[in-house]
Amino acid sequence: MKFEITKELIQNISQFIKKGQDQQLKTVLNDLHYADIAEILEELKLEQSTYLIKLLDSEKTSDSLMELEEDMRDSILKNLSPKEIAEELEEMDTDDAADVIAELPEDRQEAVISKIEDESHVEHIVELLSYDEDTAGGLMAKELVKVKETWSVTGCVRNMRSQAKNVTRVHSIYVVDKADRLIGRLSLKDLLVADTKAKIRDIYIPKVDWVSVDTEAEEVARIMQKYDLEAIPVVDEKHQLVGRITIDDIVDFIKDEAEKDYQMAAGITQEVEADDTIFELTRARLPWLILGLIGGLGSVFIMENFEVALQKYKELFFFTPLIAAMAGNVGVQSSAIIVQGLANDNVKGSLFNRLLKEISLSLISGVVLGLLVMLFGYVTAMDPLFSLTVAISMLGVIIIAALIGTFVPIILDKRGIDPAIATGPFITTSNDIFGIFLFFFIAKMILGF
Repeated sequence: MKFEITKELIQNISQFIKKGQDQQLKTVLNDLHYADIAEILEELKLEQSTYLIKLLDSEKTSDSLMELEEDMRDSILKNLSPKEIAEELEEMDTDDAADVIAELPEDRQEAVISKIEDESHVEHIVELLSYDEDTAGGLMAKELVKVKETWSVTGCVRNMRSQAKNVTRVHSIYVVDKADRLIGRLSLKDLLVADTKAKIRDIYIPKVDWVSVDTEAEEVARIMQKYDLEAIPVVDEKHQLVGRITIDDIVDFIKDEAEKDYQMAAGITQEVEADDTIFELTRARLPWLILGLIGGLGSVFIMENFEVALQKYKELFFFTPLIAAMAGNVGVQSSAIIVQGLANDNVKGSLFNRLLKEISLSLISGVVLGLLVMLFGYVTAMDPLFSLTVAISMLGVIIIAALIGTFVPIILDKRGIDPAIATGPFITTSNDIFGIFLFFFIAKMILGF
C-alpha cells in the first residue's frame, strides 16, 4: 500500500515532539521506509526534524538524510554535533558518507572524521574525497564483493558471507588475481552449481566492463546505459579493483546534470533553488539578462540603419517580431536536438552530411511557412511583392537559425564547453540579431529602397 503523508499525521508527530512522547514517535515511525521518513522530515519545522534525527536509530535516519534535498540536509547537520554526524556516517555507504563530509565546512570535516570509530571506514572516506566529484572515483563506493581466482568454491562462499555484511545490495561478484587486479566476474548460478572443490579460476567469466577512477562521470553514465548495467567496477592505474558504481548513483548524477542543463538552457548561470536568497538568484539570472539587453540594443542599431525603409514600408516594422520569433524558435529547436544527441553520444558522422541535412530540413520548413505567409498576404490583400519579401526573408532566417543552432553546440562541445549553454538566451539572442538584419537586407534587395 502506498504511504501518504496527511495533515493529521504531521500534526500528531508535532504534538508527540512537543510533549516529548518519544515512545509514541518510535511506534509511528520505526516501521516506515526511510524515504517516507525523509518526506516527513521535510514537512516538519527544522527543530522538529532535528529532534527526530537524534531520536531514531542511525541505521534508518542515515538513509533518510540522503533522501533529503541538500539544503535541508545541511540545515539539519548544522544542528548536530560532530559525534552525532559521525554516528550517521558510520551507517552510510562510503560514497554517501564522502558526499556528506564534502558538504561540511572544512573545520567540521576534521571534527566529524575524528569521531568515526571504524578506521577502515574513515580510510575509505578520505580516499573518496581525494577524487574529483565528476569522475568515477568520486562516484564510486568501496563496498563490494570480490573473490580471488585461487579460492575454492567453498572458501569463496565463506569469504563472500563475511564481505556481504557491509554491502547493502550485491549486484555483482568480482574476481581478482593475487595482486588485486580485476580479471573478471562470477555468476552466482555458476557458483551454486559448481563442485565445492573447484577453483574460481575454472568457473569465472573473463569478460567484464569496467572504468578507471579518472573516467568522466558522463562517460560512466553512457557505458552503463549502453550495456544496461546495474553496477560497474572501478579500477586504478594498476588495474586493481578499488570500488564500484551502482545504478542509483548514476541516476542521481544524471538527474543533477539534467537540472543544471535545464537551468543553463533557461539562462541561469549557476545551480540555484527556488528558496535561495534574492542575491543568489539575481547573480544566477542577471548575466544572461544583460546578454539579452545587449542583443536587443544591437537589434535597435540594425533597425536604425534601415530608418528610410521603415518610413517607406511601415509594414516591415510589424513583421519584425515575427521574423525574430521564428529565428529564435528554430535555433532553439535545432540546438536542443544537437545538445541531446551530444549528451547521448549520438552525434556522429561528417559535419558536411549534417550540414546538408539541416539545410534540407530548413528548406522544407521555410517553404511551408513562407507559403503560409503568402496565403496570409493574399487573404489580407497585402502587396504581393511585400508578401514575397517576408516569405523569402523567413526562409533565409530559418536556414541561418538552424545552422547556428546546429553548429554552435558542436563547436562548444569540441572546445570542452557545456553545449547546453547553446539552447538558451545565447542562441535566441544571436538569432534575433541575425534574423532582423537578414530580414531588412533581403527587403532592401527586393523592394529596392
